[in-house]
Amino acid sequence: MYRFLLTPRWWGINVFVLLAIPFCVFMGSWQLGRFEDRVDSHRGASEQAAQSRREAPRPLTELLPVDKATAGKQTTATGTYGEQLLVPDRELDGKRGFYVLTLLRTDDGKAVPVVRGWLPGTADPAKAPAPPSGKVTVTGALQPSENPGENGVSAAGGLPAGQTAAISAASLVNLVPYDVHDAWVTLNEGDSGMRAVPVAATPDTGLDLKAFQNLGYTGEWFVFAGFVVFMWFRLLRREIEFARDAELGILPEESGSVTDETPAAAPSGAAGPSGG
Repeated sequence: MYRFLLTPRWWGINVFVLLAIPFCVFMGSWQLGRFEDRVDSHRGASEQAAQSRREAPRPLTELLPVDKATAGKQTTATGTYGEQLLVPDRELDGKRGFYVLTLLRTDDGKAVPVVRGWLPGTADPAKAPAPPSGKVTVTGALQPSENPGENGVSAAGGLPAGQTAAISAASLVNLVPYDVHDAWVTLNEGDSGMRAVPVAATPDTGLDLKAFQNLGYTGEWFVFAGFVVFMWFRLLRREIEFARDAELGILPEESGSVTDETPAAAPSGAAGPSGG
């Protein structure tokens, strides 16, 4: 039995270790649970998107406001195409390009942004085909408004006229002279030879950066727990070595060399101070 373990100093060390290890394990398990939840939600979102493609499209007004339950659902809307904008810096199958976004003015007076398709290269109005004229009915997947920084959406400002960085009512309110629904539709089939834009993952449901951050935090907490155990054993080993040295009569100051303050011993046989 090592008596030093009963000292107040080691009582404090042991209490800290006994509290720190369960806390680190709990936090690591919690972060791992968060990652597993995101994996499950990603799988559920993919299944929901596949199921939604098989469902009959519903009117846009029945699915608004868009949320996790209605995101990706098939919808239909009728109206007249108005202003057309380009959304630059969008990737599809590893290639850089841009979306062709056209505002569809519906009978309720508001407009819904419709992504008619994707084109490769730099955003150029000359490349974007003009929208059909007159009354049109569109069918596609309903999507929530984008936020800069999510799902690869750029937050770059200072875009040329006729372009927008994000597809949202907040971004479009200053670009078009009418109200815009806080959602958008991506057509199931690209218009005028353009490629259709696939349904994007709903925020906080995909395997995005946040999900892998949770996985990274999981590893960090378990590493912290291992580090606490390692340091405890290291301190214990040092304390045991000090205790053994003390039992052998080896004191720290005796293990060093003679210092300048220590007077040197007189050589043997040397004469001592003469008496008067």
